[in-house]
Amino acid sequence: MEALIFDCDGVLVDTEKDGHRVAFNMAFTDMGIRVMWSIGEYRDLLKVAGGKERMTYYFDRKGWPSQFGDHVQLIHDLHERKTRYFMQLIGSGLLPLRSGIRRIVDEAIDSNLKLAVCSTSNEKSVRLIVELLLGRERAQKFDAILAGDVVTRKKPDPEIYTLCIDKLKINPVKSMVVEDSRNGFLAAKSANFNCLITTNQYTADEDFTGADILVDELGDPPDIKVTVRDMINIIRNKNQ
Repeated sequence: MEALIFDCDGVLVDTEKDGHRVAFNMAFTDMGIRVMWSIGEYRDLLKVAGGKERMTYYFDRKGWPSQFGDHVQLIHDLHERKTRYFMQLIGSGLLPLRSGIRRIVDEAIDSNLKLAVCSTSNEKSVRLIVELLLGRERAQKFDAILAGDVVTRKKPDPEIYTLCIDKLKINPVKSMVVEDSRNGFLAAKSANFNCLITTNQYTADEDFTGADILVDELGDPPDIKVTVRDMINIIRNKNQ
């Protein structure tokens, strides 16, 4: 096994319901837009990868706020505010790492695996999650954090994962991606990676047929669900 690569939202931290959704709503309120995304509505919107793309998709279908003539600028301003609020939520400590993340990162470091994060979220917020919640010492072990607008096509397009292959100089069939959504799963598989799925309340019912490992969480003692050794064995067996 050469590398262990993580998505961020829903994988490192269960950020969607009480993080991104709340931050979007705060940004809407901030700019006088009478929109409030419910938990159920946001579940449907998560099918669109990327915050800017998600808002554009929503307004294209529900109608754009009439007080803003420049839609491109509106999305830019909303996303800037939303990111600021989201980073405040992360900094508050109210959104902890998911079970098993610290453990699996430490196992990967002990196994001399390359580490990376591949996310469609804002790069500043992804780096804050890695550095603040995983700690600076672990964060320094990551070979790449690829996020935000580093690619032109968002998941389920595999572009961010093919970029990761080039950056880390790795063989995807000897590496494992950890994802939580069907869009992420399709992106990883399209780039020929092995894929471990850790579901959450928004993605538990999605189709993950073909996943190499499927669990509801990575787990910590005494209820460990997956280890790096499990991943190594799966990759070894597939490549024999």
